[in-house]
Amino acid sequence: MPWLGLGVFQVEDGDEVINSVKYALEAGYRSIDTAAGYRNETGVGTAIKQSGIAREELFITTKLANSDQGYESTLQAFEESRRKLGLEYIDLYLIHWPGKTKFVETWKAFEKLQKDGYIRAIGVSNFNIHHLETLKQNSDVIPAVNQVEFHPLLNQQELRQYCRNAGIQLEAWSPLMQGNLDLPQLAELAEKHEKTPAQIILRWDLQNEVVTIPKSVHKERIHENANIFDFTLSEDDMKVIDQLNKNHRFGSDPDKVTF
Repeated sequence: MPWLGLGVFQVEDGDEVINSVKYALEAGYRSIDTAAGYRNETGVGTAIKQSGIAREELFITTKLANSDQGYESTLQAFEESRRKLGLEYIDLYLIHWPGKTKFVETWKAFEKLQKDGYIRAIGVSNFNIHHLETLKQNSDVIPAVNQVEFHPLLNQQELRQYCRNAGIQLEAWSPLMQGNLDLPQLAELAEKHEKTPAQIILRWDLQNEVVTIPKSVHKERIHENANIFDFTLSEDDMKVIDQLNKNHRFGSDPDKVTF
């Protein structure tokens, strides 16, 4: 799984998402993250097909909508996502939100799909420690990935350590805090390294061993977000960013999501 990918949350299906994915693939991205709930899987699939890049070079993630949780409904929803993407298999399939009662049943369908060869890896999104413990008690298959809101204002230290100990790869959604980058500490580090605040955050993700999938629809920004492999943050730099944590969410609290 690549350390850097393109997220397409709130990117409109059709030309907007097709162009975003094309820009990313041209810039060297090989990981694209979508979801049934984003309603743009068709456009993502179109861009992949038009790119001419060999399928085995790409890492495609999509997610199950909460309204489709349950065993049989998961199998049907997965097939619909696969059809829209136009792919024979999906690299990573995630339960988008834990919800309240069905995720264990849903996980059993995920296990079947992986066993049948339609998914290379199965994982979860927005799972807290207690959700992961419930899965652990009801399945022998550990999620490969837990994709969660992760950024300098929400560094998820306890969850990150739990996932590291369990062998679960943490992945960051909304790594750039929905554009709320106007923090003096980030500006100082950006000036020091001759980078942008966004690049500083994305580098911080990588050095924390967190996979990151920044979203953008702008060609220049997509290219800029990929330019994070030519510098290193010092230990002191990392501590400056770590100290920004306020346990602040820009998205929903997984324990309060019922959709």
